Amino acid sequence: MRNFSIFERFSKAFQDHPSLTRILVVSTISGGGLIAYSEANASYGANGAGIVETGTKKKKVVLLGTGWAGTSFLKNLNNSQYEVQIISPRNYFAFTPLLPSVTCGTVEARSVVEPIRNIGRKKNVDTSYLEAECFKIDPASKKVYCRSKQGLSSNGKKEFSVDYDYLVIATGAQSNTFNIPGVEENCHFLKEVEDAQRIRKTVIDSFEKASLPELSDEERKRILHFVVVGGGPTGVEFAAELHDFVTEDLVSLYPRAKGSVRITLLEAADHILTMFDKRITEFAEEKFSRDGIDVKLGSMVTKVNEKDISAKTKGGEVSSIPYGMIVWSTGIGTRPVIKDFMKQIGQGNRRALATDEWLRVEGTDNIYALGDCATINQRKVMEDVSAIFSKADKDKSGTLTLKEFQEAMDDICVRYPQVELYLKSKRMRGIADLLKEAETDDVSKKNIELKIEEFKSALSQVDSQVKFLPATAQVAAQQGAYLAKCFDRMEDCEKNPEGPIRMRGEGRHRFRPFRYRHLGQFAPLGGEQTAAQLPGDWVSIGHSSQWLWYSVYASKQVSWRTRVLVVSDWMRRFIFGRDSSSI
Repeated sequence: MRNFSIFERFSKAFQDHPSLTRILVVSTISGGGLIAYSEANASYGANGAGIVETGTKKKKVVLLGTGWAGTSFLKNLNNSQYEVQIISPRNYFAFTPLLPSVTCGTVEARSVVEPIRNIGRKKNVDTSYLEAECFKIDPASKKVYCRSKQGLSSNGKKEFSVDYDYLVIATGAQSNTFNIPGVEENCHFLKEVEDAQRIRKTVIDSFEKASLPELSDEERKRILHFVVVGGGPTGVEFAAELHDFVTEDLVSLYPRAKGSVRITLLEAADHILTMFDKRITEFAEEKFSRDGIDVKLGSMVTKVNEKDISAKTKGGEVSSIPYGMIVWSTGIGTRPVIKDFMKQIGQGNRRALATDEWLRVEGTDNIYALGDCATINQRKVMEDVSAIFSKADKDKSGTLTLKEFQEAMDDICVRYPQVELYLKSKRMRGIADLLKEAETDDVSKKNIELKIEEFKSALSQVDSQVKFLPATAQVAAQQGAYLAKCFDRMEDCEKNPEGPIRMRGEGRHRFRPFRYRHLGQFAPLGGEQTAAQLPGDWVSIGHSSQWLWYSVYASKQVSWRTRVLVVSDWMRRFIFGRDSSSI
């Protein structure tokens, strides 16, 4: 009877509290004990249809892309009220900053990828994945149209559609060829893991070809001439990695190639690494010159043939350069599906999707875009200056007191980040300095009253600090984390908004706008030397920065599995050298 009483208590407990998720059943079978344990998600319906127990249907979020932005969004989303459908032709996340290392065998390809299904396994959020490519977005019917990478959908069709309540576009971008003839047909790109693997195979194959007998010296030199187009971080790091691979590993294995290998870097601008501090740019150019890497500045590629590349200098001189392999790394372009979507919503003349400061695509209500496929269209202060003045003038006197101006500035700085950047750039400590620059009279008086003309004059220059965010992994990851937090708090912030005052309307914005925080950037230059530019104008170049690069890139891996693999690859390279096989 006592055992029966215990089971009655368990039964009553589960009837009274259906949210309990752990069940323990004990019974006796043939003198032995059997223990059964199950754990279920209380918020997920037993019918598997994405229905919470209260009968409320989950909001369906369709996530396009598994890059930095999409993966960061997925990792940080923790609200069980959403059902996430991931759609991407790539069923893994790739740690793209290490792709140049993959091209030369410093790191193995499998060490920098993590299956997206591993990342999507969450206790609170129901996620599923479809290996397909989105080719059309229909905002009117809230559908995305996709093409299966495997050739057939679950219904036996190659193409299918998916409904959404919210759409998060994180498709990234593609390499920009600038419509130069021959680039698509003859150049390697470095955007995906498959690109890095192809480059690695081509490098090894080039050395194998150059080792064949009865090959002329001229042809051997052509085959072993590696050209890198683009002096940005990716192009510079690949050139440095390739130089180390050749000098430290390949030359000793291929004696015929010794003295015939050349590496040339073509850059259309006056310097490489133009987004870095001038000290880093100068050091990189000097180091490449010492290492024998031929850096041709002011060289614009005009045509790429099968065996030679044509480049024009700023003086108009055109030269033809024989090559064995070209890596094209000149920036990013818009994917076709994004171009088509931009035309639908009236953004056809832009290079990327325009979003507001909350990452919502302009002209839509439930579509968000982040990462390389989008850019934030930061609203200018002078576009809203009359509305700002009216909102700040609480007593409707037609003038602003110093107190009213100060209270308005708090919201202005949150809504318009260029104001704070302007104050910092001018080394201003506050409103008093801003008013002094505008030559406003009686700044020291507490009873100062500003007319709208004086208010406009004080803020007239702040929009000069409007900046577009760079298309980097760091920006994309921060945007993904920000948007996930917004989704997590969306219901609460509808009731209790936490954003700045709406300058054109009533109430407050639901969330604070996205604010990018720059954490620094690295430029590996080969020879175990790296240039680091960190916040506060702190620049470090040399071997110590290389170890800082190792520690940061190891810590930023998305899983312990990839972290262990990457570190073990580095150790293997130190002990045994790089792998020179072509597989």
